[in-house]
Amino acid sequence: MLDFTEYTKIFISLFAILDPIGIIPIIILFTAEMAPARRAHVGRMASLAVCAILLVALLAGQPLLAFFGISINSFRVAGGILLLLMAIKMLLGNFYERDAGKNDGPGGEAVTANAIVPLSTPLLAGPGSISAVILEANKASGIQHYLIMSLEIVLLSISVWLTFLAAPWVEQRLGKIGINVFTRLMGLILAAIAVEFIASGMRGLFPALG
Repeated sequence: MLDFTEYTKIFISLFAILDPIGIIPIIILFTAEMAPARRAHVGRMASLAVCAILLVALLAGQPLLAFFGISINSFRVAGGILLLLMAIKMLLGNFYERDAGKNDGPGGEAVTANAIVPLSTPLLAGPGSISAVILEANKASGIQHYLIMSLEIVLLSISVWLTFLAAPWVEQRLGKIGINVFTRLMGLILAAIAVEFIASGMRGLFPALG
């Protein structure tokens, strides 16, 4: 089990990777003209999907790596490269470019489906956050460690749900410029996290570098 400071760092890093505030433009697009109750329902679906995906990664991620014969250091380097690519896209401002205009309507079933894809995965619980959860889970052992990690994942999923509820208010207060600035800030933090992942993995694969 790690100390409180380490778990705080893990939560902050996972929050930066998921970046629920950064997907507010997508949320606004998919929930346009949607009634508050409907928006809350879609938000609950998205948050539950994020929670389920990350909990599976936490509990079964390491055995899956062992099954495929992948070392944790190799996965750390691969995850760091992936996070770095995501961070570059966020810094360049084109992370959320996608064809999102093919919905059946603002309150239709297609909008509900979009709560899972692409909002829950891959934008939130995508390869980057999944790999981060697996790597952080490997830092310690014991049921207390996994319980705290599970609690952090639940808190992250709640933050996703709250983001759906707050999206209209944030849109009015921040505007497009404010959201773009925040997304780039999170991208910078994510880039630093990615470099740490890569450096740690390289030291594990090549001890001479340490």
